[in-house]
Amino acid sequence: MQGRYGVDSLNKGLLAIAILTMIASTFVQSQILYWISLIALFLAYFRMFSRNIPARYRENQFLLKHTQKIRAFFNQQKKAFTLRKTHHIYTCPSCKQKIKVPKGKGMIEIRCQKCGTRFQKRS
Repeated sequence: MQGRYGVDSLNKGLLAIAILTMIASTFVQSQILYWISLIALFLAYFRMFSRNIPARYRENQFLLKHTQKIRAFFNQQKKAFTLRKTHHIYTCPSCKQKIKVPKGKGMIEIRCQKCGTRFQKRS
């Protein structure tokens, strides 16, 4: 693989599309889904074994640039999900700032660091 582009985010996405459409084509018996899966698989392998590294890099950066907000949303949801066992996440009633509070402290007064509003919640 020396001198080849290798695997990046776009290739992983193309391989996922290929696998999902291939599975769906077996259940639906659709030739269109089958051909879509083959085209996605071909593109993934073409990009993976390509020697034109700058062009493949630009393609991947284009994808990352245009999906940044979606990826940030899912990363934020993942982070909130991992914190759910140890912290509560409350929203300030006036400025809507999210505030992280440790669990198990009883009724506490929370002060928003952004606007200074104080409110009581159970932690």
